[in-house]
Amino acid sequence: MTQYLVTIYRSDDYQPAVAEDDAMANAIDLLNNEMIAAGVRIFVGGLHPARKARSLRAQPDGGVLVTEGPHLDTKENMGGFWVLDVDSLDDALTWAHKAVIACRASVEVRPFH
Repeated sequence: MTQYLVTIYRSDDYQPAVAEDDAMANAIDLLNNEMIAAGVRIFVGGLHPARKARSLRAQPDGGVLVTEGPHLDTKENMGGFWVLDVDSLDDALTWAHKAVIACRASVEVRPFH
């Protein structure tokens, strides 16, 4: 079995209170329950908006600079993720396909080393 990170991406201006209705919450709950029943879900987490992030960067003097906001300046940021333990990339993609539908969002799949 291989572990995969299935990442949900949201726009910077995404507002969960506005965009997420009961139907979406139910679809995500059903997906989580299906993953648990299949024995593939290792961990799941939702994240606050990227604007609440803190980025740390090494400095030439050996210090560390801490700044408010995400590390990358992008139009989309990670909104949540699953860690799945499945037999193949195809299996991970099957779950990711379901995540796209349930979360109404873009999804990325990456294997762990």
